[in-house]
Formats: sequence, structure tokens, C-alpha cells
Amino acid sequence: MKYRKLGRSGLDVSLICLGTMTWGQQNTEAEGHEQMDYALDQGVNFWDTAELYSIPPNPQTAGSTERIIGSWFASRGKRGKVILASKVVGRTDMDWFRNGKAPGRLSRAHIHEAVDGSLKRLQTDYIDLYQLHWPDRPMTWGSNPTVFHYQRADDEISIGETLSALDDLVKAGKIRAVGLSNESAWGTMTFLKEAEMHGLARIASVQNAYNLINRTNETALAEIFMREEVGLLAYSPLAQGFLTGKYLDGARPPGARTTLFDRGQRYQKPGAEEAIRAYIALAREFGLDPAQMALAFVNTRPFLGANIIGATSMAQLKTNIASINVEISPELEARIDAVHQVHMNPAP
Repeated sequence: MKYRKLGRSGLDVSLICLGTMTWGQQNTEAEGHEQMDYALDQGVNFWDTAELYSIPPNPQTAGSTERIIGSWFASRGKRGKVILASKVVGRTDMDWFRNGKAPGRLSRAHIHEAVDGSLKRLQTDYIDLYQLHWPDRPMTWGSNPTVFHYQRADDEISIGETLSALDDLVKAGKIRAVGLSNESAWGTMTFLKEAEMHGLARIASVQNAYNLINRTNETALAEIFMREEVGLLAYSPLAQGFLTGKYLDGARPPGARTTLFDRGQRYQKPGAEEAIRAYIALAREFGLDPAQMALAFVNTRPFLGANIIGATSMAQLKTNIASINVEISPELEARIDAVHQVHMNPAP
């Protein structure tokens, strides 16, 4: 395994991060425990979860993934070997996260309540990286929307208030570092500015979608990541499984996430399937597994903090973790970029 410093947090995280959002619906508690055992044995010390998980979100399974991780900590006694990341929901009308069934907001009260709930479910007294799952301000879903829509809410919680609440939790020892998710370049820089101006906790990372058919983070955010020492936590590096080719020609394999939940629309946009075919053909030309080539591309980006992989089977997990050993040669990099020029970001 390879490791990197996460931003300026001082946290040494494995380049492969174990994603957990299927635990509690697609995966049982026992399967989640098996994945954690294997990942840790392979040197993966960084795990990502959220109060929202498992996915898709619903009131019956909210927090189930954190509870599975908590039961693993209790049974294995290895909390100190894991860099644990979780998240608080952003602005949402989902009303099952807070006491009194209040819609989610990134206010001080909501953030403090959320942390305490996560700590209880996780059976730990601290979270290493605590992230805002998405912003409080209204914005088009995803870090880089296809079409810009400016929105503003009358009751928008200021970034200053949100960051101050997170800073309180760092000082209280409940969290060690803070991060963002589904965030824009403007939002990232505003958090950094607030931290510098007011002596508050500095963000260590931004968790955004990043993969071969969505390289939009390279447009503005990559320079911020490099110059400001903020790590990208890349989620959906396989484009929700579409880059494996298993959904080509409308295929819906039994048990696959898009088959079960029909939530793959982000990766079914015009031009996406043509791009996927081109990348799969390229991987085969170079004698590589398409999934491992897609993951290795993400692994080798200089602005990457960690690549968040997820799996519903042990075979998938082993393949994904083993991508750390796949090299992207200069020739392959040039060929990937050539495909990108023709099929640029069809699934932002």
C-alpha cells in the first residue's frame, strides 16, 4: 500500500480508501466486517462513511453503516489502526436525521447533534475526518454541474458559522480534521479564507466525484488542491460501476446497484457509453483489467488524497485494492488523454 499526508492535517492515509455505503442494504454486517478485516490486512487504513449511509437513503437504514463499523470496532479492538472519516448531511428536506424531524441544515446545533449521533453509532470517542456531505447553500447536485444555476436561500447558513461549529468540535477532541464534499472551487476557497481570517480549523480534503468520464475537478479545483495543500478524496472512481463495462448495451446484472435501485442516471448521459467503450478497448489493448486501469488512473493523480473504492463482493474488493500495483505508463497516459479529448466529461 502507498500512503499520503491528507492536506495539512498530519493524517497519514492509505491511497486506497475503503468506501462503505453499501453496508446495511446490499451488504450484511458480516460482509462489512469481512471487508474491513481484508482491507486492513492489505494496508488500507482509511475508511469513509456517513450518517446518511447506507445508500439509497431512507429512514429505516440511516446510520446502519456507521453501526456496522461500530460493531467491528467493538469486536476487533482495532480503532487505533484506522483513520475514520464520516459526514454530516447538508441542506436537505430529509427529516429523519435530527431530533424533532427538522430538515437538515449545517447550523451549529445540527452539526453538534450529528457528531454525537455518529460517535454513538461508531462506538468511538473521536472521528479523524469529519466532512460536510454537501453544502448548506442551494446548488445543483454534484461538484461541477453541467449547467450553472445560481440559487440563494433566505435561511442560508453562513460558511463562517458552519466552520466555527466544526472548529468547536476539533477543540473538544471529537474530531481531528475537517473536510468538504460535493463542493465547488468557490466554496473550497471560501472555507480556506474563513479559516485563515478567523483562526479556525482548516479543511484537509474535498470529496468529489472523479473518474475517467468525469474529470471536471481538473478545471479549477486541481490547482486549488495542489497550491493550497488540500487532498481530493475521489468518490465513484469506477463511475458507479459503469467503467467496468457491466452495464453496456443496457445490461442490468442481478444484484448490481443500478439494477437494484435505478440510480445510475449520472453515468447514463449522452456520450457516456461511447466514452466507456473507448476506455474499455484501451485497457484491453494494454492487457489491463478495465476496472483496474480506471482506478489506477485516479491513484496516480498528483492532487489525490485518496481513492475511495467500494465493493459488494470480496472478489470486487480484492480487484479494486490491487489496482495500487497497476502503473499508468507515459504511453498509456497519452492514450487516455487522447480519448478524453474526444469524449470529454460526458458524466459530470
